[in-house]
This record gives sequence, structure tokens and C-alpha cells, in this order.
Amino acid sequence: LDNNTSDSVKDYTSNTSKAGTPSPWAVFDAWGAGDGIVDPLSIEEEGLLSPEMVRIPTEEGDRTGLPEESDILASYDKLLKRKSSVHFGYPYNLMYNHEELYEFMKYSINNLGDPFITSNYGVHSRQFECSVIDFFAKLWKAEPDSYWGYVTTCGTEGNLHGILLARECHPDGILYSSRETHYSVFKAARYYRMDAKAIPTLPMGEIDYDALQSEIAKNRDRPVIINVNIGTTVKGAVDNLDRILRILKTLGIPRERFHIHCDGALFAMMMPFVDWAPEVSFQKPIDSIAVSGHKMLGCPMPCGIALTRKEHVKKVEQKIDYLNSVDTTIMGSRNGQAALYLWYSLRKKGIAGIKRDVVHCMETAQYLRDKITEAGLTCRLNDLSSTVVLERPMDDAFIKRWQLACEEDIAHVVVMPNVTRFKIDKFVEELVECKNVYGRMAPKRADSPLVKLESSSWGGEYVAPVSEFKENF
Repeated sequence: LDNNTSDSVKDYTSNTSKAGTPSPWAVFDAWGAGDGIVDPLSIEEEGLLSPEMVRIPTEEGDRTGLPEESDILASYDKLLKRKSSVHFGYPYNLMYNHEELYEFMKYSINNLGDPFITSNYGVHSRQFECSVIDFFAKLWKAEPDSYWGYVTTCGTEGNLHGILLARECHPDGILYSSRETHYSVFKAARYYRMDAKAIPTLPMGEIDYDALQSEIAKNRDRPVIINVNIGTTVKGAVDNLDRILRILKTLGIPRERFHIHCDGALFAMMMPFVDWAPEVSFQKPIDSIAVSGHKMLGCPMPCGIALTRKEHVKKVEQKIDYLNSVDTTIMGSRNGQAALYLWYSLRKKGIAGIKRDVVHCMETAQYLRDKITEAGLTCRLNDLSSTVVLERPMDDAFIKRWQLACEEDIAHVVVMPNVTRFKIDKFVEELVECKNVYGRMAPKRADSPLVKLESSSWGGEYVAPVSEFKENF
């Protein structure tokens, strides 16, 4: 494995340094996510949320000087409203209303065990979870009675489950995924002690198909496990599934010797609603899809959906007498509230509602790209994406205010239903002010992300960075 790897391909098995893109958490409530921008907290309100004020006393005497819990929570509520109103950098739909479900928060709803095999624990939401799974199975064109899935805690758990099934189906397989893959895929490789290769990417973020073909050809004596990105973390790039399948056919890899997992955290939920988009479905020889529920749909707690072919899950299934169910999931106890919230969102929005949200995101992303380009800054937008990539602003205070996700010398905005043109106009206005005061980002190195942002392979126009910079990165 080590002796036939080209220098451009990272052998992740023997190198535990960074491969993949980090995706920090954001935990903001929906309130305040509308068109307006909420004012910052006062110094007094910020003080109520300091570590000293929120500490938990261990003796009655420790309560002296501490504020009331209601005052702390009131400040926290205002903080969440503020942060939600200027939330631009992470793919979370903050426009939702689940007030009708608040009554159910008093119940300890736990879907422990397999979603399709009821355990002895009666306070569950399995009927709603199965309905959610059925919805996504139909969305991704799985044949009736051919699929299995469950509601996960997040997209990462869906990736951990999908890669686990791949390893169980092909214990001696090699995992191939692009360098711009979400970090959870390489985390799975470490957890499961799998041989893995981080394949270089094209400038716009898709996997380098020629490099992928070359690496598979060098190791054709080993089964092939491929993670296909349906929207990369930073650039929103979608790997071409059909081209990858053609590579496997060209190399003569039979169906029983390859396994394909699709990481669709955000865009696997959006692509079925984009007109003339390439199809990612179980009508093609794929094996599993993972998607986040709190991203495109919107949910107050992180969650997701894992879907796979039924025959694969049999390889990890174990009967657990204690549960009177079977163990098929990554987690034991599972949040039954999440399944209920997902079901509610799908029922309320319906196909037409989801389509409206997707169209809003795609069109508004194009508006943002055009506004930033007109302002004289380097900016790109992939075809099948609502992630607008731009040169990193020089002012960290601006980055934190708008909660931008950054990687080296670039940043991005993920346009979600709560991102409006009003907010975009304000964002671009402040971005221009930032440029005028602090200057522009210099490329960190010759092959940095900012340099790749200028590549002609993106197509269209771009604004080249200026030759003189006020500061170095």
C-alpha cells in the first residue's frame, strides 16, 4: 500500500495529521433569524453570562452575589437572538417554528434500539422515525422493502455508520475520499483502523478524478470503498457520481468489489429539488447516504438521517435481550425528540415548501456572489451549491460578528432560508468597509485556497487580489 502511492495522494492510514475540513458547531435558536438584525448585548447583559455569574454553587453560601437564573436566561435569550440574526457562515436553517411540539419536551422520548423493532421501552417516537425514513427512501428512489435507516444525532454519525457498514462488507477494502472531505470520514477510518487515501481535489473542490482512477488502479487487488461528497464543507463542491461509476467500470471493478457512501450533509437534501441536477439515488449502485436534519430542514437540536441497503445492516445486527430489540445503530439511547421534529417539519413544509426553500437559497447565493464581485473582491460559487466562497476578510472582529467559517486565506457564506437580501446588503456594506480599513488578504502560499479561488476552472469572472497588501496573513 505504501510503496505504490504517488506523492500527491495522502495515505491517511500512516499519517494522522489533518486530512479533511473541520466544521465547528453552531448552536443558535431560530428566534431573531428573520429579516432584521438584533442589537448586541449591553455590558451588563454580557456580564450576566460570564463564567463567574453562571457557575453552579456547591454550597448555599456560594449563592451570595449570584444573579437569579431568570435574569441569566433572559440575557442568554437575547444573545441567541443576536447571534441568530447575523448567522452567515454555517449551514443551519434557523427559520422554523416548532411551537406546537413544545408540549412534548416534558417527555423522555427515547428510540433506543432499532427503529423498526420496538423495544420494551414505551416512551418512543418510532412511528414518526419510520415515517421520516420512508420519506427519504422515496426521495432517493430506494425500492420498497430494500432499505434500512435511522435518525442520527448529526451528519457525522451518519458517516460513521455508513463507513462502518462499508468496512463490514469489505474488511480489507481501501477507503478513498477527497482531501476536502468532511473530517468525520477520516475520523471513521481512524476509528475502524481502515486503510484510507485522501485524494487531491480540483480547484473548485471536486475530487481529482484522474488521481482517483490512478490510485484505484494501483490497488485493484483490494476492494474499493469510496466516499462521494454531495457538497464539500468549505466550497460546496459536488463530486460527479456518474463519472466515478464510469471509472469503476473502466477499471473492471465488479459490483461486489466496491462500496459507495454518499456524504450529503447539506446538499443531498437540496439536490432532488434543483431542476436538471444530476441524480443521486439508490437506482444507481450506491450503498448509503447520510444527511443532516438540522441544516436544510431546520431543527433546534442537531440530527440527521442515515439510509442504506437493508442487506448491509444485517452484518452489524445483534440481538439485545435487555432492549428486546436489536443493536444496529451507532448510539444506544437515541433522541426521540429529533425524529418527532423532523417528521413535523416534513409534514408542514411538504415537497413544495422544501422546493421553495431550495430555490430561495440558490437564487440568493447568486445574488450574494454578484454583490461581492461588484464590490471588487474575489468570490466564487459552485454550480450545485449555495455556498459562496470569498477571500478572507482581514478583520477578525468582522469574521466573528458574521460568524464566517474560514480556512486559511478564504472564508465562506452558506446561504440558507434565513439569509435574506436585506442582510446580504448589510453584510457587503460592512465587508467593503473592512476592505477599505484593513486591506485585502494576501495568499498564504503559492497553492493556497485563495490562489485556487482564482483558477479559471471555476469559469466566469473573478477579481484578482491586489498586488500590495496592508497586512500579511
